[in-house]
Amino acid sequence: MSQMYDESRRFGVVAVVVRDGLFLVICRSDTVIAPGMIAFPGGAVEGRESEAETLVREIREELGVTITPVRRIWRSVTPWNVELAWWLGQIDKGQTLKPNPAEVASTHWVSAEDMRKLPNLLESMHRFLDAMEMGQIDVNGGL
Repeated sequence: MSQMYDESRRFGVVAVVVRDGLFLVICRSDTVIAPGMIAFPGGAVEGRESEAETLVREIREELGVTITPVRRIWRSVTPWNVELAWWLGQIDKGQTLKPNPAEVASTHWVSAEDMRKLPNLLESMHRFLDAMEMGQIDVNGGL
């Protein structure tokens, strides 16, 4: 799976991992953009890699585990003109998350309802939750 390559635009991939009704979120480390903010893991597409390849690389770099891309479930564009592809992914329960402290301060499994209550939740996460509540995003199908 690949997207059209466009040098004038920046692209990123977001990993949406759901297990037993809880979402995997990270608190960003102090050394990355938006330090201390809560978000789904993910990052920038490098070169001509596909969205799925980016997802696998970013999760390995940030959390030290292997993710299986399931499907793209949403797209959005940030106020900074970064196009985000939100991907549903699976991480086997047998893998232990090993957060890279240069990128991730902590990891958490939270419900959508509890995620909304977090004071340091990135704005794009609120938009994602809004779209999910309106039925525009299905995080259950395909698992």
